[in-house]
Amino acid sequence: MGHLRLETAHISSPLKAAFAISRGSKTSAETVRVVLSEEGNAGRGESVPYERHGETVQSVLEEIEAMRAAIEAGISRDALQGLMKPGAARCAVDCALWDLEAKKTGTPVWQLAGLPEPGPVETAVTISLDTPDAMAAAAKTAPGRLLKLKLGGSDSIERIKAVHEARPEARLIVDANEGLSEGDLPGLVKSAARLGVVLIEQPFPAGKDEALMRRPGAVAICADESAHTSADIQMLARSYDAVNVKLDKAGGLTEALAMVRAARGAGMGVMVGCMVAGSLSMAPAVLLAQLADAADLDGPLWLASDIEGGLVYTDGMVAPPGAGFWG
Repeated sequence: MGHLRLETAHISSPLKAAFAISRGSKTSAETVRVVLSEEGNAGRGESVPYERHGETVQSVLEEIEAMRAAIEAGISRDALQGLMKPGAARCAVDCALWDLEAKKTGTPVWQLAGLPEPGPVETAVTISLDTPDAMAAAAKTAPGRLLKLKLGGSDSIERIKAVHEARPEARLIVDANEGLSEGDLPGLVKSAARLGVVLIEQPFPAGKDEALMRRPGAVAICADESAHTSADIQMLARSYDAVNVKLDKAGGLTEALAMVRAARGAGMGVMVGCMVAGSLSMAPAVLLAQLADAADLDGPLWLASDIEGGLVYTDGMVAPPGAGFWG
């Protein structure tokens, strides 16, 4: 690989409505975009700085800028893994390198990565944290039959019940974003099992995972905030049934692939998830989701306006990215 030209940008995308979880809410998606150009080809990558672990748009831009010389000298994806830590900065660069190689070689990323030829993927559609009545109203108009409910506080079971009554045919994923106490879980699981819930994400704060070694077994429990890279998988397999793989946290498609393979080797289920962001952030994850049991890739549906040429969503399904868009 020869010399590359690196460009970075902060992209702020207003949302259609506030997106609320147990830790707070947002009204815009803030992402960092990377473009790597070489010999008339351009590869793009985009990621979401993860506030939960101290990342900001500025810190991610600075982290990428600190690696400018190495990146523009023609860094490989393998070398990138050792030079940048997991997180949003490495994710944007890593995904841009995958896209650039696909553009240069004419070989799609799914083939370069040894993935199955991609087809449409069912995605969960998120119901933002709100009152039970408001969440039920949102569920009635949500597309598809897989809904993800953001939970928090003392009304978790009431929220699940309200959504189930509004959409009794839907399968439900409930996501506490670390917002439950240890005493909340047995009652929640007992109720959830008869209300269409198929998965519960991250009930307790990261670092409190050992409490889940005695977890009730009626509904599978999935790690999210506790999961970062493939190095975490063996430990997580003791406490969780599944893992939510997010490229932004893992540091790109390269490490996310390693996470999925490690999870399968440990006998865990796999969900491929996302932050709230547009189609350029989502595109690599749609390819990875071909290996997953479930996907939560509805980020672009929250945006007031997505990037031109982005992913196509129809009735709860997302089509893989076109070659001219990414990969």
